[in-house]
Amino acid sequence: MTDDLRFHGGKFTIMQITDTQEISTVNPDTIKLIARALDKVKPDLVVFTGDQIKGYSPTFKSNTYHKISRTIADLLRPLEERHIPFCVTFGNHDCNCGISNAAQMPIYRTHKGFRGGNIKAEDDPGTFSLTIRDSSGKNNLFALYVIDSGGKGKTAAYAPVTPDRIQWLRTERERLQRKDGQYLPALVFQHIPLPEYYDALVRVDKGTKGAVEAFYSHSGEYYVLPQKALARGDFMLESPAAPDENTGELDALTEKGDVLGIYVGHDHINSFSIRHRGIILGYTQGCGFHTYGAGGKRGVRVLTLNENDLSSFDTYTVTMEDLCSYKPAKPLTEFIYTHTPSSPRQVLKYLPHGLIATGAATALSIGAALVKKRK
Repeated sequence: MTDDLRFHGGKFTIMQITDTQEISTVNPDTIKLIARALDKVKPDLVVFTGDQIKGYSPTFKSNTYHKISRTIADLLRPLEERHIPFCVTFGNHDCNCGISNAAQMPIYRTHKGFRGGNIKAEDDPGTFSLTIRDSSGKNNLFALYVIDSGGKGKTAAYAPVTPDRIQWLRTERERLQRKDGQYLPALVFQHIPLPEYYDALVRVDKGTKGAVEAFYSHSGEYYVLPQKALARGDFMLESPAAPDENTGELDALTEKGDVLGIYVGHDHINSFSIRHRGIILGYTQGCGFHTYGAGGKRGVRVLTLNENDLSSFDTYTVTMEDLCSYKPAKPLTEFIYTHTPSSPRQVLKYLPHGLIATGAATALSIGAALVKKRK
């Protein structure tokens, strides 16, 4: 069911979980973070925004469908035990296991709490809309547009959201407008960021404190977060891995004034909210402990809607450090993934400067980076 999503006590709380990127044997810290965050926040809906599984992991090479089904079941168990609804889209790594996103969706559908929404097409079930009703359950008040943002493009950069998905967004918005008599205020969730994320950042000189180096069409450029985001505790520890090509998604999002913000994952060590062109461009850090991440600052994002004022929303993150005195269940694995560069590009960059640990730690770090994100 999708029409059971409604405000309670004037509030509706969404939790975004992204980049769990788990293997066939799920790291217990990933489950611990999800379970404790659910207990603290008690969300009305969880949105998984892609890379639930590390599809390229060798652990999925044989008996693949059974193994990814087991991993997905492990990730969803904390939600099922707490009777919390969830919805799912995909990232660039889910289908690396050799099973398409469309073929994976039936696995999610078998689990209690699954909300599939109004999908774009059977072969694109990760692109869909959900509506949230008022407290009485009579009227739609808010919309969620969830988009499968795809993966790698023809070049080294990531592909942009395809024109047919952007057209679906426009068509679905108009369908809801005709049905509900107004453009519903909305949030958008997907995996990969938009090219315009760079426009919302501050370009600085090389060597500026906290600056991250960009790649692809922004190669050789350096960026930091705006001061307001830094003061709020937001962080950006790697450059946005956004597409070079722009298919006009942000134009579509902003043309009716209904979309309040868009939140993505993909780059595991970024977490921020920046207003740009009238909406919030947001990142949520990764949640998984079998992939590179921000140590104890791995976390989830909480977004709270107010039934009496739908012109804005409140958001914050909940991290492992917030939830417990964090001691990794797998200390060596955590050390490697916390200190591994976020992509092979950075491995190659830092090797000449001797900034990667030598010996076995070096080999493990480089190997993890080269198979981890493939940017």
